[in-house]
Amino acid sequence: MKRELPVYNIQGTTFIVDVDQGLLAEKGNPNNVIYFSDLSDKDSHYEMLYDLRDKNWPPGIGPMDEQMINVRIPNRTDLDPEGMAIKYGLPIEAVKGKKDFDIMVDQQAYKERLNGKLVTIDIAGHTFYVDIRMDMLRPKDDFLSEGIVFSKIDHYYSDDQDRYIIPYNPKKHEFQDIDYEAITAIPKDLIVISFPHESKMDPIGWNRKIGLNETSDLKEANVHSHFEAKTIDWKETPIEQIIQKNLQRQQQLQQKKQGNQKQATNKKQRQGPKL
Repeated sequence: MKRELPVYNIQGTTFIVDVDQGLLAEKGNPNNVIYFSDLSDKDSHYEMLYDLRDKNWPPGIGPMDEQMINVRIPNRTDLDPEGMAIKYGLPIEAVKGKKDFDIMVDQQAYKERLNGKLVTIDIAGHTFYVDIRMDMLRPKDDFLSEGIVFSKIDHYYSDDQDRYIIPYNPKKHEFQDIDYEAITAIPKDLIVISFPHESKMDPIGWNRKIGLNETSDLKEANVHSHFEAKTIDWKETPIEQIIQKNLQRQQQLQQKKQGNQKQATNKKQRQGPKL
């Protein structure tokens, strides 16, 4: 039996609390939604500028009027402790009296990161440290490796997949770029790997880098101690098409070169005394 979701009243309007989707939806008007991720997070509660006419955020930038007021919205643990317990696999007693941050963020990983422990990621069997301060994935126990420098792989980031997809040398434990204009065979010493953006792997380190509060957006990103990079088959990349185009271009250039040489030979043979 489907659970009946709780409701919350904001200035006379009833909203359904949907912790799974992370939103409040106006009862009877499901298209009017307020996302928790858009609210100002005050830790003990949330706040927003609420427009009484639109029953949501004000529609645009402009001067405030008497129809716009600041409202406080409780934590999801207060609005729907049962729903939060179900979502995070906890007994309801473990949720009651807690703040959203306590339930939504891995507290052990959070404390370890604040104490200086770096996030790690396994890449093809080797451990790397997610070292945002040094702008890189730094291989453990390999000081000769250049590692994977984020600023050097920026153009390999896939917006569609929300991940980096890069060529990687597993023997040297480092990123190795490819000359896509000249490549004519799949590199035997390289593999393709993918992993999340550094802001997803180490949101605390990222917040520090860009000057935000350490806890900013942690409820949405969460904190993890370890990741596993994915190994991708070369056939799942455009490399074969690129190689084919390069081979065709080289063949065309070779044929053109041979044609020019033939013309030059014929011209040389025609040289000599003329009538």
